Amino acid sequence: MKKKKGNLTELMQFAGKHKYLTYSSWALSVISAALALVPFVYIFFIVKEVIEIAPNYSEATHIVFNGWMAVAFAIASIVVYFAALMCSHLSAFRIAGNIRKKTMKHISELPLGFIGEAGSGKVRRIVNESSRATETYLAHQLPDMAGAVATPVGLIVMLFLFDWRFGLVSLVPVVLGFLCMFKMAGPAMAEDMKKYNSALEEMNNQAVEYVRGVPVVKTFGQTVHSFKKFQGSIDNYYKFCVSYCKKCRGPMLWFTTLINSVFAFLIALALILAGGEAITQGILLNFIFYVIFTPIITTSLTKVMYMSENGMIVADAIERIHSILDLKPLPEEVNGEIPEDNSVEFDNVSFRYSNAQTDALKNLTFKVDAGQTVALVGPSGGGKTTVAGLVSRFWDVRNGTIKIGGVNVKDIPHEELMKTVSYVFQDSKLIKASVLENVRLANPRASEIEVLNALHKAQCDDIIGKLPDGINTVIGTKGVYLSGGEQQRIAIARVMLKNSPIIVLDEATAFADPENETLVQRAFAELSKDKTVIMIAHRLTTVKNADKIFILKDGTIEDAGTHEQLVKSGSLYSKMWKDYQTSIGWKVGGVK
Repeated sequence: MKKKKGNLTELMQFAGKHKYLTYSSWALSVISAALALVPFVYIFFIVKEVIEIAPNYSEATHIVFNGWMAVAFAIASIVVYFAALMCSHLSAFRIAGNIRKKTMKHISELPLGFIGEAGSGKVRRIVNESSRATETYLAHQLPDMAGAVATPVGLIVMLFLFDWRFGLVSLVPVVLGFLCMFKMAGPAMAEDMKKYNSALEEMNNQAVEYVRGVPVVKTFGQTVHSFKKFQGSIDNYYKFCVSYCKKCRGPMLWFTTLINSVFAFLIALALILAGGEAITQGILLNFIFYVIFTPIITTSLTKVMYMSENGMIVADAIERIHSILDLKPLPEEVNGEIPEDNSVEFDNVSFRYSNAQTDALKNLTFKVDAGQTVALVGPSGGGKTTVAGLVSRFWDVRNGTIKIGGVNVKDIPHEELMKTVSYVFQDSKLIKASVLENVRLANPRASEIEVLNALHKAQCDDIIGKLPDGINTVIGTKGVYLSGGEQQRIAIARVMLKNSPIIVLDEATAFADPENETLVQRAFAELSKDKTVIMIAHRLTTVKNADKIFILKDGTIEDAGTHEQLVKSGSLYSKMWKDYQTSIGWKVGGVK
């Protein structure tokens, strides 16, 4: 069994030369902790001198010196601690940045289907929140941990330096407090921390999906209960947090009480040592010293308690980061083959999503000839989007083969496959950049004239005409926003600039209004010229002119043919067409 690496070992892999700054921050934090103890000794000397010369205070000769020494050591401790934090922050920022870069680079190498299966909310939280947790851990908690470990060592020495009896009694509540803390922050808490982060992760995931569906919710006047998964994730998070707080309530109460009750133990010992008589000056001095000094115990123990919790948080964060980094990209042939033409063929393909109970596709076989336009239609959940994703190799098939131009997609180099296939999603996204930069994502070397030509073919002239700076207008700034249909046309321009021989259209007009849909359809017509096109659509009018229509149901092809053939066949498509014709005849108040 492979031995699990510690948190620090894991994080130092991302540090490079900056790891020496982390080590320096520990050394400086230890020095700062030691310096912070010295002022208490000088304060004790001041109290001791005052008691010894009372009431002849004019004979005091060392109070000013001891006072300034206490101040000097306190300032020195602060300065050294500040230097420790400077070192730790420089290292922490670099490490967190490297984690984000490596994670995002690795995500870019994973199949696109990974985001869909994991959920964008979960992935975003891992990249942002988990790396942020490591940053906090390295910048603050590790230096504090070094100081917190050094402080008890100095404390133990000083506790027994003056009167071992008071020192021993001071440790009694410390030991009891540690026992309570272990009960609260022991191994069980690590498991609770995982459950907490999982509940938060699931809620974030469902929140993203809910926000995406808000337009539908508002349109139909629904409430949050329309998204039962989101509501359920909130309820689960609430229940876990409440139960966890109740579990920690008792141990936390006793821990807080014990570590703040050192003075009570000191008073009891002082009374016992006095034996019912007047307290001697020696006992009084020692008692005062320990009353002044022991509050550090409370501070140190509180730091240790939170550090144990923070250690579990960062361990969980590292584990979640590795849940991405440990995923393997799809295998790729270094010296792969180049497709002979633009045909697409599924040969006895079966596919199942991870954690799914049944296959999404079952022994699927069909072929799309080069230059042919085919449509995939059928009930939701039939496997249409899965087929489209497999063409672009978002995932690898479990059984069977998918070929492009007679070559297995697994044997086509990744860059060549990306050049060969373009995918237009139903909800295409644009980045916060100029229209020019958004379109150039498909071909960074394209000239401005080539970009304008692609925008013209994609029916975007009206969009560019209304933008204040034309194609140099930055989308999302100064009130410049585009509708879903307009964004889709810009995305189509991007695909046109890429000029791939195979186009996959996945419900590409799903969110377009009637006016935009007409323009999008024109753009598709231009985009599809001399291309192999696989389109998925629920609006059957968009697939009427396809060379061939495949009806997918439960992961298999139920029927195939042209629009006219399928309408006459009395198949599922015939019923779908009849229902569609009825639906477009609806009007408010009844049917025409």
